[in-house]
Amino acid sequence: MTPAPDETRVLVADADRLAGNALADAVVRLGHEAKTVHDSRGVLDALSATPDEDAFDIVMLDVSMGGAMDLLRDLTRKFRGTAVIVTSGYATVEGAVESLRLGACDYLVKPLVDQELRESLDRALRQRALLAENLHLRRRVDAGGPLDNVTGTDPRMLKVYDLVSAVAASKTTVLMEGESGTGKSLIARAIHERSPRREKPFVELSCGSIPETLLESELFGHVKGAFTGAHADKVGRFLAADQGTIFLDEINSASPAMQLKLLRVLQERRFEPVGSSKTQEVDVRVILASNQPLDALVATGAFRQDLYYRINVVKIELPALRDRAADIPALAASFLERQGRELGKQFAGFSDEAMEALQRYRFPGNVRELQNIVERAAVLARNPTIHLGDLPEDLLNAPPPEEGGVYVPMTLEEALREPERRLIEQALRAHDFSRQKTADALGINRTTLYKKMKALGLLGNDAA
Repeated sequence: MTPAPDETRVLVADADRLAGNALADAVVRLGHEAKTVHDSRGVLDALSATPDEDAFDIVMLDVSMGGAMDLLRDLTRKFRGTAVIVTSGYATVEGAVESLRLGACDYLVKPLVDQELRESLDRALRQRALLAENLHLRRRVDAGGPLDNVTGTDPRMLKVYDLVSAVAASKTTVLMEGESGTGKSLIARAIHERSPRREKPFVELSCGSIPETLLESELFGHVKGAFTGAHADKVGRFLAADQGTIFLDEINSASPAMQLKLLRVLQERRFEPVGSSKTQEVDVRVILASNQPLDALVATGAFRQDLYYRINVVKIELPALRDRAADIPALAASFLERQGRELGKQFAGFSDEAMEALQRYRFPGNVRELQNIVERAAVLARNPTIHLGDLPEDLLNAPPPEEGGVYVPMTLEEALREPERRLIEQALRAHDFSRQKTADALGINRTTLYKKMKALGLLGNDAA
């Protein structure tokens, strides 16, 4: 039977045939098409047999199936247009975090009820829609602001692409936060290239690289004789960016005095060059970035609260590369292809061992470090395939991942908010919404359960 063009196709993979067939029946009851397979080979055969990688919209993969985590890694690498939902008969923090880290869009605990399954399938389809927008965005900005260094299908990156698309056409101030090397400069340029200002200047300045005594001159310019060494008038970056976009990186390094000057410029779009009383006015779109959370700096008094509120209009948070390991294969392949063009070499890709080593590494330098590692490997490689020996010793000798191979990239609330919410909802339903019975089943006391329900917005879902 050929599905209708808008019908969702779901591949259910479960070693337990009865459980797999029951889940497939539930998927069909929700109005979708479902096919069941019972081992890793069956999953790969089903996906490879379809005309294109998007023929199956969603794979529901049970962790009890042999090699499930290795299969998940393969699916997110080879079938990037297919969303993966991981299912399990028992919930563990480690299993949920590892599944999400490797690219799963959801983690569900069986048995499932129809409402829970419906919501999960809807989330998976939204992720696929965001991925399509990501690809569309990359095509549109390819000529002037490529996003190769920040590509990926991790849900957090898809949210980044969605925000880029949403804010580009406006004049809204944008604040980006993320570790060094996560691609903040590329995102800023992508916003500019998609905006009505794309034909005007894009001016970039890293505030942390300029001595405090010279930063004001760099930003606002100076007149001849303003200070020792000012032998001629100088146009500052704000005036150079007039009608265009200015990107101020490492804004967290600016002194309190400089922060006050920036606040005035952001509010009034006017300033005086150093040594001059003549006011300059500019029409400029401002994008700022910090490699530290500014709210924490505000709390300690290291960053002005009024400036923070002024620039925190739209915030884009860029995740560290170690927190989205599923994106490493696509990024590495993109960098290798680019290096091949520059070096006049034809590469076949990475060996399985080399790619596994890359995905185990923590990348303290983030995407920038991955790019440098791939460039080094491409230059030194003697074969079309990049092998372990082509990777730097620092990477190969790096300490192993934390216990269990799981990196916890954020707080438990951030990493597992949705899985925790679904687990508590499921337990409440199973115990007729009795808080005491639910708390006992979850191994926590009733007060803890109440606090979790309040934090997750579940207080309206129970009886007592």
